[in-house]
Order: sequence, then structure tokens, then C-alpha cells
Amino acid sequence: MEKSYPIEKSIRERRAVFPAMYNDEAISRAEVMAILENARWAPTHRLTQPWRFVVFQGNALNDLSKYLGAYYEENTPAEKYSEIKYKKTIKKPLQSACVLAIVLHRDPEERVPEWEEIASVSMAVQNIWLSCHERGIGAYWSSPAAALNASSFLNLAENEKCLGLFYMGRKARDPMNPERKKIEDFVSFYAG
Repeated sequence: MEKSYPIEKSIRERRAVFPAMYNDEAISRAEVMAILENARWAPTHRLTQPWRFVVFQGNALNDLSKYLGAYYEENTPAEKYSEIKYKKTIKKPLQSACVLAIVLHRDPEERVPEWEEIASVSMAVQNIWLSCHERGIGAYWSSPAAALNASSFLNLAENEKCLGLFYMGRKARDPMNPERKKIEDFVSFYAG
């Protein structure tokens, strides 16, 4: 019988949990910092450690909501504008206990390809997501155009860009468990 490892349970149970599924319970700054400490240990080629996170909590969530709403209004053609989508856009941060702007901080010397640094940031986010799951915190990575074009709003440096927003909140309910492909559908062993 194959040995079971605790990390496997978290990997298999972790799901995207959307802001509408959060309750009003806060996430402390200390808990956010503990979660982000785990991001720090993600793999990183040449130790560029290209991840940066801008944390929105409390009143800062109002600023993020206003920015997202203004971006939607200013960048959506009249024929595609939806009041329902606008309201959902501004509501998401306000339903969350915390939102992280996920930032790629490109190595100024460009010692590794950009895709490797994006992969490192993604692994840092996976560490965050698993850490949230372990604590009963729901989370969701979103990458709307407003986030991808938020450099000015976030005061990012020239070698930085936002890769999305990571919404966090205590779960009021669990998401559905979607069916995954069978392992045989995406794994083959090289036969030589």
C-alpha cells in the first residue's frame, strides 16, 4: 500500500472559492503575513524571487473597488457595457477580507527568461492558495484587464507588472467539486 502524505489532501481539495461565497469574518494582518511567508519559499531560478504582493484590507478595499469600477466604465465600449457586470466588478473586493495584487518584479539584470519568473510567481501563488486552504480561507485568482493594466494605480516600477488579483475570504460555503480528467488522459511515459 502506497504511503499517503498530508500535502496531497490539500492539493486535491483546494478549489477556487469566489468572493460571493465568503462570510464577513476578517483575516488578520498577522495571518496574511504568515500566508505570504509561505510564498517566499517558492522555487526561483537564480534566486531572483520575482514575486511582489500589494495587500488590500479594510478601507483599501474601497479604493480597489473604485479603481476596478472606473476602469470598467472607461474601457468598456457602450455596446458591451453591462450594469450587472459593473456591479459584480465593484462588489468583489468589498465581499473579500483581503485582496492581493500579484506582481511580477522582473530581475533588472534579466538573468533568466521572463517566463521562468512568471512561473516562479505562479508557484508562490500556489503556496499562498494551499496555505489559505489549510486555514479555511477561500481564495480565487482573477486576471481582468483592470488588474493587468494597474501599474499606475499600484505605483509599480518599470520592471514590474500586475499578473492579477488574488481574492481571499473566510468560506461561508464550499464550492462544488468539479470532475478532473483521468491521469491517463495527460500522462505518457517516454518509450525511447
